[in-house]
Amino acid sequence: MLGTLKGIIAAIVLSLVALASQIAAAPVYVLGRKRKSNVFRSRSDEHPEDETYPGLLLLRLEGRVFFANAEQIGQKVGQFVHEAQPKVVVLDLSPVFDLEYTALKALSEGEKRQRERGVVTWLVGLNPGVLQMVRRSPLGKALGPEGMQFSLELAVTRYLQLFASDLGGGGTARL
Repeated sequence: MLGTLKGIIAAIVLSLVALASQIAAAPVYVLGRKRKSNVFRSRSDEHPEDETYPGLLLLRLEGRVFFANAEQIGQKVGQFVHEAQPKVVVLDLSPVFDLEYTALKALSEGEKRQRERGVVTWLVGLNPGVLQMVRRSPLGKALGPEGMQFSLELAVTRYLQLFASDLGGGGTARL
């Protein structure tokens, strides 16, 4: 219809728009742990038996976190925190390969807001580049080493150790 050159240009533009839309709509998942395993996966009706812990909210962010999607991610996280009313929010950043400055600043502001409400934030699974960036930032100073865990399993273990008395013997329950 448009001719070969115009058709190729139109296809490239449409592809770029679609790609930008996908990147800007970064997913945030609420996680549960498959019973008797170290497998953490998105909560779903397919796996109602997955373990959750009262007062602990496990979230996984995926992809690149940057200025175009930081606000949307913050809104999703805020909604999950509001619904769950946790004591501790664990953000699994292992699938995040890039954390841009604007997004880091938004994450820092979100952590501060949650801390003022009495909610503790832990970051988990940071790749070396993201870990280095967080450590040098005000967020890294606010979290300290104890606020950055190596894995979800270690974060859950630490939570259970710190809050075992609040959990009535450390059992699991659905949030």
